[in-house]
Amino acid sequence: MSRVGKNPIKIPAGTQVHVNSNEVVAKGKLGEEKLQLSKQVKISQEGDLITVIPVDESKESRTHWGTYRSLINNLVQGVSEGFTINLEINGVGFRAAVQGNILVLQLGFSHEVNFDIPQGVTIKCEKQTLLSIQGTNKQLVGHVASKIRALRPPEPYKGKGIKYADEFIVRKEGKKK
Repeated sequence: MSRVGKNPIKIPAGTQVHVNSNEVVAKGKLGEEKLQLSKQVKISQEGDLITVIPVDESKESRTHWGTYRSLINNLVQGVSEGFTINLEINGVGFRAAVQGNILVLQLGFSHEVNFDIPQGVTIKCEKQTLLSIQGTNKQLVGHVASKIRALRPPEPYKGKGIKYADEFIVRKEGKKK
């Protein structure tokens, strides 16, 4: 029995969820998101609770059970609260700026790196070294953050590069005399 799948999803106030035969549509203050359902699970909605139920006791149905419960929960949470990932840029001369729909990064290369911001994601630069990535789709926000981090991952000696704000970089000792 799935520990994740058996928990019901509570719909917050101000959010509407419509369940069709093969699609879940959530509307909230931040926008609208859709999710295509697998044929291995059924969705039932009673008041402000949504429960996900496997169609049968096959292994495939049980694996989809917890996964789709998490996806629907992320869908509801995304349209009501949204998701945010913060990145820090460390290094002398390393900085970022948002110009229209392009994130311009100076990361110690001989050229600037231009990163196109995808639809559905907003990037804010509070300072030149702090990035805030926000959106309603958790997968898209995480994917964009990982692509930006991959442009210059932090190195273990001085910690230069782009890292998540809550990430801890294990530092190595340099050369000895």
